[in-house]
Amino acid sequence: MTTQPTHDTVEAFLDRIRTAWDAADARTYGEQFAEDASYIIFLGDAMFGRAEITETHHDVFTKWQKGTRMAVKPINVRQVDADTVVVVTVGGIGKGTTIGYDKLQTYTLRNRDGRFECVAFQNTEMNRRAKKAYS
Repeated sequence: MTTQPTHDTVEAFLDRIRTAWDAADARTYGEQFAEDASYIIFLGDAMFGRAEITETHHDVFTKWQKGTRMAVKPINVRQVDADTVVVVTVGGIGKGTTIGYDKLQTYTLRNRDGRFECVAFQNTEMNRRAKKAYS
């Protein structure tokens, strides 16, 4: 008898990202990205590779965004091929009980051994029209 590989879901991947952010767990956050992933933030900075993403997020969680939580919601999911999905989300971070959406994000996910990993991430600040549409 052969066992079919388990296939991850977009929702499960996003939940892992959110949970790691909320826990300020840079190691687990970084593990969601491929070894050679690209990560572009809304301020126009780029990180390349899981190690740099993890290291930078240690500083994010202990300095600049200490104590924040994440909100993220998919607004478009497109299957590119059997192992690749492009996901556009709205997201935000904050310290209150209600976190508003103020960013648009694109995750390119690759199924690796039944589990999604992000190979490319782009984060962009929403303009007024987008905030009105998605907030």
